[in-house]
Amino acid sequence: MLFNSYVFIFLFLPLVLAGYYGLNSIKKHKLALCWLIVLSLLFYGYDYQPVSMRYLALLVVSILLNFLLVEMMSRTAKNKWRRVCLIMGLLLNLGILFYCKYYDFFIENINAIFGTDIGFLRIVLPLGISFYTFQQLSYVIDSYKRDCEKYSLVEYAAYVSFFPQLIAGPIVYHDELIPQLRDMNKKRINAVCFSKGIYAFSLGLAKKVLVADTFSKVVTIGYQSIGDLNTPSALLVMVCYSMQIYFDFSGYCDMAYGIGYLFNIELPVNFNSPYKADSIVSFWDRWHMTLTRFFTKYVYIPLGGSRRGTGRTYLNILVVFFVSGVWHGANWTFILWGMMNGVANVLNKIFDKLYKKVPKILRIGMTFLFSTFAWSLFRAESIKQAKQLWDRLFHGGFGAIYAPITDQFQDMIEMKILYRAGFGSLIETQPWFFVVLFTVVAVMASFTMRNTQEKVATMRYTNRKIAVITFLVVWSVMSLSEVSEFLYFNF
Repeated sequence: MLFNSYVFIFLFLPLVLAGYYGLNSIKKHKLALCWLIVLSLLFYGYDYQPVSMRYLALLVVSILLNFLLVEMMSRTAKNKWRRVCLIMGLLLNLGILFYCKYYDFFIENINAIFGTDIGFLRIVLPLGISFYTFQQLSYVIDSYKRDCEKYSLVEYAAYVSFFPQLIAGPIVYHDELIPQLRDMNKKRINAVCFSKGIYAFSLGLAKKVLVADTFSKVVTIGYQSIGDLNTPSALLVMVCYSMQIYFDFSGYCDMAYGIGYLFNIELPVNFNSPYKADSIVSFWDRWHMTLTRFFTKYVYIPLGGSRRGTGRTYLNILVVFFVSGVWHGANWTFILWGMMNGVANVLNKIFDKLYKKVPKILRIGMTFLFSTFAWSLFRAESIKQAKQLWDRLFHGGFGAIYAPITDQFQDMIEMKILYRAGFGSLIETQPWFFVVLFTVVAVMASFTMRNTQEKVATMRYTNRKIAVITFLVVWSVMSLSEVSEFLYFNF
């Protein structure tokens, strides 16, 4: 089920909230938590297709097995058997992830290297498997380290399956969510939290539906017709994808953050205006923040972090970004993208003093240009396709924006309204104007506007703000006829 859908907004969300708070109001706290689990599983397996049911079963089984392993671990004081349980937990979670996400990629490369003809599984990637696998890994590892208190099966199942963060994050640690689910003060509606939740959800919905999905139309046409692009068109497509993934992921994070507030749950911040970063190091402190901290805690620090000398520190950074690239997908484009960011991070640290002498506004621009260039590889279906786009960027020549791009943009209902409002002549004579203007405004917004958590922290409802939010929600809901998945559902 998608946050940006009629069934979620008008049926599922009111139903789960009513049941949760209704049961808590009559002191059925455990039953309320069970209600949240059942509805979260319904959210996960909503379409009832056979493949969805299989992956819903996989989620349930993985929850039960991980809980059982930690229970076994807690019942023995012998380090030997605790270590066996840890290894079993690592093999279970990483094995399922490898089988579902990387098996065919591994076999494809084995066949290419050794000339074999091993068959593929053609597995459809289970939604959210990378996210809930990492959450369960953190639980198993922390339990082994004795950094985890004892939870009931119901509490643990609610932690893993909590629907706002189940499919695309944030990656939440057990000690961040379960204590909030236990807190008796959070089991009744809080007007302040509820209003914050509506505000954040509304902003996220607008980012996704009105901005990200608009850019996706340009990006789709561009990547389908790379050979026909000239230099301005290739540049536009690359910047549009940079904006699409920015507002798509920002929108999802805002909506998840807002839904959490509706339940009096404060989820960890996962997105903090990354295009305001003035270095690639700062960028990764702001983009997908919970993934960065996961890799820092469970990969970078165990490798030695920065404690074993400069050379080892740089190697550890490269390892983390290699793993990050692999985590995002079973394709060499993701691995190369990860290594590009890793090398950029290392170079940033090596030349830090020199780099900081550059004016900050130039550093922000350089960081944005690098991340935008890297995103073009991230979006490509293959390294060959990415190289083709780069070739059109540098050798495509100049001229008008590729006509199918402007035609697609002008086909939107908003453009038709502008046409009737008196902008018809401009649209006909300068078809590139509004798509370029929309892109420039979005870029400037990503550089200058406060992010949602900052707005929520200082939120005060005024008549003007209520009017703006109502307008955005109505506009977004009216645009839901073309429902699209969030990009991070693919990871």
